This record gives sequence, structure tokens and C-alpha cells, in this order.
Amino acid sequence: MTMSAELQPMTLAGAVWPDGASPTATRAIRAVVLAVLGSLFVAICAQVQIPLWPVPVTGQTFAVLVVGMAFGWRLGGATLLLYLAEGAVGLPVFAKFAAGPGVLAGPTGGYIVGFVLAAAAIGYLAQRGWDRSVWRTAIAMLIGNVVLYVPGLIWLGMFYAGPGAQYVANTGATSAVGAAIAGGLTPFLLGDALKLALAAALFPIAWKMLSKHR
Repeated sequence: MTMSAELQPMTLAGAVWPDGASPTATRAIRAVVLAVLGSLFVAICAQVQIPLWPVPVTGQTFAVLVVGMAFGWRLGGATLLLYLAEGAVGLPVFAKFAAGPGVLAGPTGGYIVGFVLAAAAIGYLAQRGWDRSVWRTAIAMLIGNVVLYVPGLIWLGMFYAGPGAQYVANTGATSAVGAAIAGGLTPFLLGDALKLALAAALFPIAWKMLSKHR
């Protein structure tokens, strides 16, 4: 393996659909197609949910991390930016087929922004080979979850400290920070652990299957 290959190992999407030495226009078309398909995948998974308020448990976070890991940091981040833009202009791609800038400004807006950061972060790790083994994939997924939750919880805490102050008591907490953790983190830890385990098994298996067919 050369030094350049070590620095930029292939992503799963690159292994399935290599861009290699393709003309610039062809690579651009490939990127657009993958970004559209990736944003569609996230939109579909966003509708698979257990309804809780204020943040529903959905397949959305799983899709975000899978897209980031499969695409790499540039295309993964761009795909989630496209997803965000699709929802902002009115396409019903968010959970419960919601859309519009009001969703981004609402209590879950920080998580949607976190999708972009998480996809880029986990894509960066994947490009360095973190998606080839179960444990490194699991650690990468955990890091991606943390990156996703940070802006989500900050945003939700601001909501509970401001327009949603009347709902703090409903979470069993006594402060905006406590309400954000109780309403936007604790209920989802088990679900996220299951998603993490699924992804940790999925990627190494996918790489092994590709290696066998080369």
C-alpha cells in the first residue's frame, strides 16, 4: 500500500462506485446522484419512528451515520446539507413528513444541524479505515453520535430556557439543562446503542463481501 492510499483509503461508496480517474463532469454527476440517493435514504428512515415529544426516536440518526461512513466526509457532509436544504425549502423529508424553516427553528433544529457535522466527522474517520473492523466502526459511530447530540442538546436547552420553559416540569427536570438531557438524550440511549451495534456489524461485513467479489 502506498502512502497516498494510507492517507486516503477508499470509502464503501468508492469501492462500489469508483470515481478513479474519471473526467471531472462524470465525477460531478456521480457525486450528485449519490447525494440525492443518500438524502432520500435519510428522508425515508426519518419516517420510521417511535413518537415521543419533543424529539421522536427515528431511524434518521442511523441513516445519517451510515451515509457519512459510506460516503466520506466531503460527500457525506454535502449529502446532509442537501437533506437540510430540501427540508428548508418545503420538501417533506423531516420526521413525520415535516418541512419548512419552522422545523429548523424548532426544538429539534439543533439535531438536524448536527446531522451535517456528524456525517462529516464519521466520514473523516471512515476515510482512514475506521469502518473495516467491528470495534473501530463502533467507536466511530459513537463519536458521530456525540457530535450529533452536542448541537442538538444545546439547541434544545435554549428552547427549554426560552419559549419552552413551561414544559420543563413535564420532563421531570428542574432546569433547562436537565430538561434537555431528560427529553433529548436519555430516552434515546438504548435505541442509539442498538443502531450503533447494527452499523458496527454492517460495515465490516460489507467490506468482507466486497473483498470476496473482487
